[in-house]
Amino acid sequence: MINDVKNYDYIIVGAGSAGCVLANKLGEDKKHKILVLEAGPMDYNLMIHIPAGVYNAYRNPKINWNYLTENEPELYDRNVPMPRGKVVGGSSSINSMVYMRGHPLDYDRWQSESGLEDWSYDQCLPYFKEGENSDRGEDQWRGGSGNLGVTKGSFKNPLFDALEEAGRQSGQGFSEDLNGFNPEGIARLDATRKHGRRCSAAVAHLKPALARGNVTLLTRAHVTKINIIGSTVTGVTYRYRGELHSAEAEQEVILSGGAINSPHLLMLSGIGPSQHLKEHGIEVCKDLPGVGQNLQDHSCVVLQYACKKSYPIHKVNQPHRKLATGIRWVFTRKGLATSNIWESGGLIKSSPNATYPDIQYHFGPVGFEYNGNKISLLQAFAIHVDQLRPRSRGQVTLKSKDPFEKPLMTFNYLQDSEDLAEMVNGFKKARELISQTAFDEFRGVELIPGPDIQTDAEIKHFIRSAAETDYHASCTCAMGDGKMVVVNDQMKVRGIENLRVVDASVMPQIVSGNLNAPTQMIAARAADMILGKSQLKPIKATFAFENS
Repeated sequence: MINDVKNYDYIIVGAGSAGCVLANKLGEDKKHKILVLEAGPMDYNLMIHIPAGVYNAYRNPKINWNYLTENEPELYDRNVPMPRGKVVGGSSSINSMVYMRGHPLDYDRWQSESGLEDWSYDQCLPYFKEGENSDRGEDQWRGGSGNLGVTKGSFKNPLFDALEEAGRQSGQGFSEDLNGFNPEGIARLDATRKHGRRCSAAVAHLKPALARGNVTLLTRAHVTKINIIGSTVTGVTYRYRGELHSAEAEQEVILSGGAINSPHLLMLSGIGPSQHLKEHGIEVCKDLPGVGQNLQDHSCVVLQYACKKSYPIHKVNQPHRKLATGIRWVFTRKGLATSNIWESGGLIKSSPNATYPDIQYHFGPVGFEYNGNKISLLQAFAIHVDQLRPRSRGQVTLKSKDPFEKPLMTFNYLQDSEDLAEMVNGFKKARELISQTAFDEFRGVELIPGPDIQTDAEIKHFIRSAAETDYHASCTCAMGDGKMVVVNDQMKVRGIENLRVVDASVMPQIVSGNLNAPTQMIAARAADMILGKSQLKPIKATFAFENS
């Protein structure tokens, strides 16, 4: 039985990166009554807000959907864990906080290859700037007055300096700002951090929205179905405190559940590949074969080296040091706890044939050893190697029509042979970087994968046996033109009235970097579209690659 029915102007499903931005921008006019439904709890867990608590946060099953892929064919049939935030703030509350927009040419590809005339980087840049409060200061590339705190990595450790010098020595380059003039080279990375705390989408956007009084947030409210009459969406059904409820939307329902949950809910509601829906006994409302298809992610491998020198971060897990570090953070918002660990990295080309960077590094000045649920810190340093523009495609499908049963997902990592070739090249580039004289005083034995791994065949075997997700699931409700497209360039679901999808699932191709920043940009643009506002005036910034 469905209990009380309440009316709102807009219903947002999911209080993640996109949903929080939408709630804030749609709610600026207090005449709009907005409901935000989040399946997870409020973001009270302290480890969410301490930047160095990132590993505790993303591994916490209480604030995580705890997804697991099906057997990945090219990864020796391994099942890959797929953490997704099930908490207010979504994955922005459990991610590593790296703020990366992707390369400008990614968005120009959307325009040229997917028919998205209004999605060039020039048209997206004003929305990046609008949302951003960067400690680098405002200029043609950066915003300085937005809600989202963005800070340049500033934690002092000689290993970060060594990485930058190694970039110069290896010819892989150096950049002052990968989101600025030169989006290529080794650099100190930005993080969604403010005053020594994580600045999640919930902190930056949702909490100001809630303070206005016209936005209602329900946590632990699991949406089970989109309510549709004919081809018009009227609202949603959700389970809250053990009972089913219904809410009606006078204007629109907006799905912001992410690349896994948004297509899952569409299919449960009868929108998706008709044959697949029929197989699960779901009445077809709209045949959209692209729902759940086109799944993309950045695959990743980690190289780890023993460090000849010891630094405080290597010992921070010792009980007395952990206590001291925590106390310092609580009272001063300073010290080791303010670091998100992955403060340095880079964007590089895997080969001279690459048009623009197709490999990303995340560099941490400490090593990790996993033993079940326990993480031990090592006197070591690590470099993540991510393949940025995969050709391989996966899918999200139904396991059953039970809304509480997790969907099936297969990413098909490295299925395309060129993806594996780029990973091999990226692996070699990372080794080349660490082999520079800048690291001579720090570099000990290679711990992972180890010095015995040398031939291309051995490297390929290591990659296939160790590759994991970089937590960037996307593209399963792609926007654009064509048979497999799910939403149009305004993110309206094709053939359905009063329904949009606004999250990383609408990307037609994954961008070359972390996804939190572009997801918030997409949501900011969507809010103006929903309200019928003119889009912000395009900004034509200059970039180093334009003259190369």
